[in-house]
Amino acid sequence: MKKSIRLNDATPADWNKLQRDSPAIEAQRSGLEHWQKRDKEPKESEDLVNSPSHYNSGGIEAIEAIQASMSTEAFKGYCKANCIKYLWRMDYKGKTLEDAKKSRWYLERLISVLEVDS
Repeated sequence: MKKSIRLNDATPADWNKLQRDSPAIEAQRSGLEHWQKRDKEPKESEDLVNSPSHYNSGGIEAIEAIQASMSTEAFKGYCKANCIKYLWRMDYKGKTLEDAKKSRWYLERLISVLEVDS
């Protein structure tokens, strides 16, 4: 029987093996392969940390909708959790600097909410 690895115990080598051993069969089957290839390469001028296009629909930023959908306390927790999330997994995705900047972005958002509260 294959030994299972807990998500939190996975190493970068485990993630690389999973990616290598599990080709995107589902994407090929559903015809999304073209879109996935296109979306992997960011537009030259796109800011993937502060304003990624995939978080904006119809002129509405996802973060604004999320903040509007919850209490201030809940939103502070959301920002804090995202800071931790990006720092936690930054060594496993191959985008260490980008993930550190995303964590900083959520920290700055949290700070701005805390400044309004004080």
